[in-house]
Amino acid sequence: MIRLFRPSFNRFPVKRLSNALRGPVIGINFGFTNSSVAILEDRKAKVLKNDEGSILTPSVVAFTKDDEILVGAPAIRQSVLNSQNTIFGIKRLSGRKYDEKEVLDFIKDVPYKIIKSSNGDAWIETQNNIYSPPQLASFILTKLKKTAENYLNKKVRDAIVTVPAYFNDSQKKLIKYACKLANINVIRVFDESTAAAFAYCLYSTTVVINLGGGTFDLSILKEEDDDYEVISTYGDSFLGGINFDNAIVNYLVDEFKRENGIDLSLDQIAMQRLRESAEKAKCELSSSIKTSIILPYIFVDIGGPMHLNMKLSRSKFEELAANLIQRIEEACKKSNGKC
Repeated sequence: MIRLFRPSFNRFPVKRLSNALRGPVIGINFGFTNSSVAILEDRKAKVLKNDEGSILTPSVVAFTKDDEILVGAPAIRQSVLNSQNTIFGIKRLSGRKYDEKEVLDFIKDVPYKIIKSSNGDAWIETQNNIYSPPQLASFILTKLKKTAENYLNKKVRDAIVTVPAYFNDSQKKLIKYACKLANINVIRVFDESTAAAFAYCLYSTTVVINLGGGTFDLSILKEEDDDYEVISTYGDSFLGGINFDNAIVNYLVDEFKRENGIDLSLDQIAMQRLRESAEKAKCELSSSIKTSIILPYIFVDIGGPMHLNMKLSRSKFEELAANLIQRIEEACKKSNGKC
C-alpha cells in the first residue's frame, strides 16, 4: 500500500545546526530540470518565488550573442533560436569523465557542445567560452541566493544543500565548489532522500524513491534516535524525465523521416521544438489516454513548408519507455536485496 504524507519540520534537526548559524540560512535544491530555494519561517518551510513569480527556477543557463548570461525562464524563452548556447542537464555532468558511455550517449541528445577537458572531465563549450559544470551551476545558485536576499532584504551566505543519495565525495565536493563560486557557504550537505524523510516525519523503515528530471535515486532508510540510517541506496544519474522525453522525440523523428524522407535531427531548431512538445505530451498522457502533437512549419524546403501532426497514445508511450521502466524496476529489486 502506498501512503501519502504531508511535509512537516517538527523533527528537523535545527538544534544540531544551531552552533553554525550566524545569520539567515537557506535551503537549496539544485535539480536537473528545476532548482528552488527555501527558508525556515516559524518552523515551516517557505519556498521562495523568483523574479518571474515562480517557486521553480529552471536549471538552464544561456549565453546570448551580446555575451549576456541568462538563467532560468529567460534562458528557456530564447532557447529555440539559440539552442547551441543554452545549457541544461548540468547536474548530470557533475564529476563525469567525457569518455564515460553515459556521457557519450548524453552528447547525442543535447544541442550544445560537450568537450573533453585537460583532465578528462566533461566540460561545455559555448560560442565564446568553455565552462566546467560547477561554473555553470554557480550561475543558477547565484540566482537562487539573490532570490532569498530579495525576500529577506539582507545578505545571505549560509546554506544547506541537497544532493542525490548516490553522489560520491568527489561529486559532493564539486557541488560545494559551485556554491563557493556563488559566494555560498555550505553548512551541511543532505541526501535528498534523507531530507525527504525528515520533512515528512517518516518512521520505521522507509523507501524513498526520487525520479527527477534527469536523475533517479532510491534509498531505504531506517529511523533511529531522531535520525536516519541509510540501509541501502541506488542511483542512476542518467535516468530521469528527460529520458522519457527523448523516447518521444526519437519516435517523432523516426516517424517523420519514414513518412516524408526528412531527418529532423539535423535541424537544431526543429529538435528544440520537438523536445518542448515531447515534454508536454508526456505530461498530458499522465491524465489522458492519447494526445496530439502538432507543429506547423517544422521544416521548410524548396517544395514549401512541412507540418508535423501526429497522435500518441499512452499505450504507445509505455511501449517506447519500456526499457526505462525496466531500469527503475531493476533498481528497486537491487536495493531491496541489500536489506
